[in-house]
Amino acid sequence: MSNQAIEVQGLTKKYDNTVAVQSASFTVPRGTICGFVGPNGAGKTTTIRMLLGLITPTSGSGTVLGHSITEPEKYLASVGALIEGPAFYPALSGSENLKVLATMAGIPTERVDELINLVGLTGRGGDKFKTYSLGMKQRLGIAAALLPSPEILILDEPTNGLDPEGIQEVRDLLKKLASEGTTVFVSSHLLSEIEIISHHIVMLRKGEVVFAGSINDLLLNQKPMIIVRTENEGDLEKVAAIATADGHHVSIRHGEAHIEGPHEWAPILNKKAFDVGITLSQLTPTLPNLEETFFEMTGDRS
Repeated sequence: MSNQAIEVQGLTKKYDNTVAVQSASFTVPRGTICGFVGPNGAGKTTTIRMLLGLITPTSGSGTVLGHSITEPEKYLASVGALIEGPAFYPALSGSENLKVLATMAGIPTERVDELINLVGLTGRGGDKFKTYSLGMKQRLGIAAALLPSPEILILDEPTNGLDPEGIQEVRDLLKKLASEGTTVFVSSHLLSEIEIISHHIVMLRKGEVVFAGSINDLLLNQKPMIIVRTENEGDLEKVAAIATADGHHVSIRHGEAHIEGPHEWAPILNKKAFDVGITLSQLTPTLPNLEETFFEMTGDRS
């Protein structure tokens, strides 16, 4: 049996003249949490749909649990998925909705109460779905994905609409599932959450994989960063010019200059800024993190 839950090689999907995914190649080891990140329109949902057999690749290949994605019927019974928001019967309760899905899939309905508690809906399983908040609907969607006791759990934005407490609960749940051997493939725009829970990461940009591997390996290869704010925001461009003249790459976003450079250069920058009459309101050397790395590798400066 392969140690990889998912293997993708040269996977491509084209729509007329538009390339949604271009020659994507990556692996997801069994029993890990793998983050799947990229700017909006990068091809994440298209890739997930190909893995689930919902759409056919234009070219390339892939396997899920050792079976080709051209034969999804061989592995879908072992895959749970929550894609683009859950769909349930509004007039039925959360528990009733899960029991309908369980019956249709031939799964014992006794598992429903266990899952209601597992996703943090204890005491609310009997309430109608239409009364649920967005966060509660997301939790019920995760419970539905867990009905078959899947070997792989594929989630698209699972913490959408959750408050901080709910995000923490989902984080703990995914960690628990991975510790018990479930492979979790999770797409999210909350990069801080992905960094906390994931062992591996697949990063997309314009349909192409720009990194696939261990998060630790990704961050270790990044350069240290210095984040600068100025008392007068108009001086940021001057700071950028100083840094560029000294050979450092700079990007400006959200009223900050993000400068690639060793932490030892920070006091030198401070003195050079002072010498030309610039007052720095923030000068923070930082270690590489996933969000900074994401912006640098995807070119997303929004």
